[in-house]
Amino acid sequence: MTPCNHPSNFRRYYAIYMLFIAIAGQLLYFIQAYKIFASQSAQDLSLLGFVVGLISVTSWLIYGIILKDIPLIVANAFACSGALLVVIGIIMYAP
Repeated sequence: MTPCNHPSNFRRYYAIYMLFIAIAGQLLYFIQAYKIFASQSAQDLSLLGFVVGLISVTSWLIYGIILKDIPLIVANAFACSGALLVVIGIIMYAP
């Protein structure tokens, strides 16, 4: 039996699902950014931790661009913007 070279419906739908999950998983940055800006406080948040997160998602974004992998690009571009908001918020509202 030879493998099929075209994606099955399952693979196509699962790829769409994973794109949704990849974006939804990055909402954590936007939730944290909202809390920082709404309360105007970044008390007890680690700038270093979120900078490491920003570096990580930026690295994944670059990797996605190199691979021309749309889910990686979309999810990590979304994550970069959220992580950047958090870092800016921590710098602005750090005690």
